[in-house]
Amino acid sequence: MPESTRRAALALAAGAVAAGRPSRAQGNWPDRPVRLIIGYPAGGPTDFGGRLLQEPLQQLWGQPLVIENRAGASQIIAAELVAKSPPDGYTLFLCASTHTSNPALHAKLPYDTLNDFTPIVLLYNSPTVLFTGADQPYRTVAEVVAAAKKPPGLTHASSGVGASGHFAMELFRRKAGVELTNVAYRGAAPALQDVIGGRIPITFSTLSGAIGLVRDGKLRPLVIAGPNRSEVLPGVPTLAELGLEIPDTSPWYGFVGPGRMPDPIVRRVAADVQGLLRRPDIAKRIVDQGGIVEGEGPEEFAARMKREVASNAEIARAAGMRVE
Repeated sequence: MPESTRRAALALAAGAVAAGRPSRAQGNWPDRPVRLIIGYPAGGPTDFGGRLLQEPLQQLWGQPLVIENRAGASQIIAAELVAKSPPDGYTLFLCASTHTSNPALHAKLPYDTLNDFTPIVLLYNSPTVLFTGADQPYRTVAEVVAAAKKPPGLTHASSGVGASGHFAMELFRRKAGVELTNVAYRGAAPALQDVIGGRIPITFSTLSGAIGLVRDGKLRPLVIAGPNRSEVLPGVPTLAELGLEIPDTSPWYGFVGPGRMPDPIVRRVAADVQGLLRRPDIAKRIVDQGGIVEGEGPEEFAARMKREVASNAEIARAAGMRVE
């Protein structure tokens, strides 16, 4: 059994019983349309999850699921909207993992990252991968390390200060003992284009956002920063296999609600989504996109977010990472 399939089965097994019987939510929820707020533009890896589940959830709930893309400020704009919404289950947030790195990068946020939100269910993650352009000479991590040890080191493209790729670069730099200078872009697309064009030699980037460029032969994947190999990159090793293991910075995507949502609604949404993630057609779409199905329920998801807020703060502090 492929690793991601095995992990998905284990993660979802705990919710199988709950998903197999009717869930009772408060009153007749939902008896009107549900909003799904997404903090990034349409077409990206966060939006992908919402579009994938939109129609199946509408069928389950008998109500429209209306997607609203509120892009900007590393999803802080969207998060503030959700935090200030009534906790009645009619406003949900398809949240990306930048939610847990934002507190480490911003001196002040217009909400409390943990207390003003209700974690519901983790959909999937996407490994962070070290890429180089197809025209670059690097074919192994050892070659990158050797080049980065020669003054003045190498430059590295990231989708922004504090993005998952920036965190991965900083951890890798320290582990390998090399000099890497981060060049922050406004999003993954321009960062990847400059790597493809040879203006920047390397980038740690999300697999789901780069898989099309890999298939087109424009990017060369060198190593996976996460703990497991990917089914769509079967020949690419992990940093752990090379003796350079770092904490997992794989970005994740999950459903979150405003703080203090009623538990019956939380359980209903979690069970319905976990059931959909077990569907072979939906799981295959996620894997083909470079993702790994997760399915963590409310308690596990909440614990993950709490851990990451603390660990991201430590990494950012050590690296001097800050958004002014």
